[in-house]
Amino acid sequence: MKLKKILPAFAIASVVLVAGCKKETATPSSSGTLVVIPIQTNTQASIALAGAANFAVLAGTGVTSTGGTIITGDLGLSPGSSVGGFPPGILNGTQHINDAAANQAKLDLTAAYNDAAGRTSTDMVTLSGNIGGLTLTPGLYKSTSSLAISSGDVTFDAKGNPNAVFIIQIASALTTTSGRSVILSGGASASNIFWQVGSSATFGTTSVMKGTIMAMQSISFNTGATLDGRALARIGAVTMAGNTISK
Repeated sequence: MKLKKILPAFAIASVVLVAGCKKETATPSSSGTLVVIPIQTNTQASIALAGAANFAVLAGTGVTSTGGTIITGDLGLSPGSSVGGFPPGILNGTQHINDAAANQAKLDLTAAYNDAAGRTSTDMVTLSGNIGGLTLTPGLYKSTSSLAISSGDVTFDAKGNPNAVFIIQIASALTTTSGRSVILSGGASASNIFWQVGSSATFGTTSVMKGTIMAMQSISFNTGATLDGRALARIGAVTMAGNTISK
């Protein structure tokens, strides 16, 4: 097996392209040099959210908010019953607490989560550590541990295809540090980005996130963080603090 590595000095993250017997490793350097992720030839179909699609926030044990959170889209909870912070938070949608819609949405979230987690591809890209500074092109990405966006912003470049799908499989946690952003380029759409998180997701103060977050456990937003997409927690709670979430 041939192994080709590109290792700039003081590398802070790595990506591995898996394609047959050939592996290429690339890293962004601390100097800010960007390494282009190879374009994947296998496209991914979208993840069907079914009844969960109308929900901007969906949780298992509870939903809490402090401050002036604004949610555009439905808010759901199942099987829990504790929703707090609305008002002063504003919900531009319908609240479903352990009702038929919320229960079905949770079933559909489980199916969507399992679909995302089970995707495979011969040219899947494996990510690790801090992915700040990377530009991701359409396709399937996998992390066998946690991922962080902390050294820079992450760009999703659809290469001119507005229907391009990005799926990121994360075995453990997803975190962003304060002020970091997910940037859309080349016609990329937040509705076509799916983050499958094996444990919990935490978004730093004033960070800007995009895509559908499907977390096995909890999702937490620090003050001022925003999400263009959905915060869907299978088991735990969704916690907000003066955030804007629009599906």
